[in-house]
Amino acid sequence: MLDFIYYPVSWILWVWHKAFSFVLAPDSGWTWALSVVFLVFTLRAILYKPFVKQVRTTRQMQELQPQIKALQKKYAKDRQRQALEMQKLQKEHGFNPLMGCLPILLQVPVFIGLFHVLRSFNRTGTGLGQLGLTPEQNAQLGNYAFSAEDVQSFLSARLFGAPISAWITQPMASLEAFAPFGEIPTRWQIAAVAVPLMIVAGIATHFNARASVARQSAQAAANPQAAIMNKLALYVFPLGVLVGGPFLPIAIILYWVSNNIWTYGQQHLVFRRIDKEEEEKKAAALARRNENAPKPGARPNKAKKKGAAAAATAAADADDNAAEEAGEVSLQKDSAKGNADTTASAPKPGASTPKPGSRPKNSKRKRR
Repeated sequence: MLDFIYYPVSWILWVWHKAFSFVLAPDSGWTWALSVVFLVFTLRAILYKPFVKQVRTTRQMQELQPQIKALQKKYAKDRQRQALEMQKLQKEHGFNPLMGCLPILLQVPVFIGLFHVLRSFNRTGTGLGQLGLTPEQNAQLGNYAFSAEDVQSFLSARLFGAPISAWITQPMASLEAFAPFGEIPTRWQIAAVAVPLMIVAGIATHFNARASVARQSAQAAANPQAAIMNKLALYVFPLGVLVGGPFLPIAIILYWVSNNIWTYGQQHLVFRRIDKEEEEKKAAALARRNENAPKPGARPNKAKKKGAAAAATAAADADDNAAEEAGEVSLQKDSAKGNADTTASAPKPGASTPKPGSRPKNSKRKRR
């Protein structure tokens, strides 16, 4: 059902095993252990960009936290309106909450795929995912991308005397599958390899969580839900590695250790890179502000302000010119009208000019 996960995982593991077989013995436990470690590194390299996006999303979420709280308080009684305003806020800032957990979601099927592929090298057990085969039958069957010879090579591999596909609580009937390819490992031999790896995995998980918590803002850390998650990440999850380790194959614990080592290094690298980018942006903004600001004791430089207000000034000048032209046309019309009136009222040539103090003659007077 999940072959679309099992086959890619097994092919990557197969490629690294062939690569390390040129340097080390193909049946060596170190060859197979390094193949598992570099399988993890390959998958984490593929997930590098989603991890960077996750860090940026987390920081953006911390910056938007005051606005989110304000919306929650404002629309506390209207859940539908609150959800709409939250979506609007996220859309305006290009914020996608899913990107914050995408790398983790993508690692889950990888973990499941690797766990299944490693268990499928030994299918002599019974239960979920096991076929109950005899050791001879198991050695003659391939395992996804691996041939029967590769399966025999894996069963022959030992890391300090323990097969890397064995786990501490593995049933004895399943451990007998290693008999044709070496002695049957004891639980003490398996524990001698698994327990130190479990401790390292737990410590690495704690320090990764500690680094993440240290970079949280004061407001985010004060959130009750965030405080609970921080405690789980700092103490419960590392303890979970120690509790669940006896039920996991050594190769899976190797996966956990190498995954945490990669996360620790990648986390510091990405955070340093993002911090540097933010410092450069702040420095550039400060430089622009200092460049535009007047020096102490000097008058403001109006020439710089002209460039910023050039468009507004040009528009104002255009409006003024249009108004002036309209005014001139109006004046010309008024002047022409005035001249016409003056010409009409002026006395005609040869007409008698009335004497001072005399009344104008009426055209016709009626006599009584």
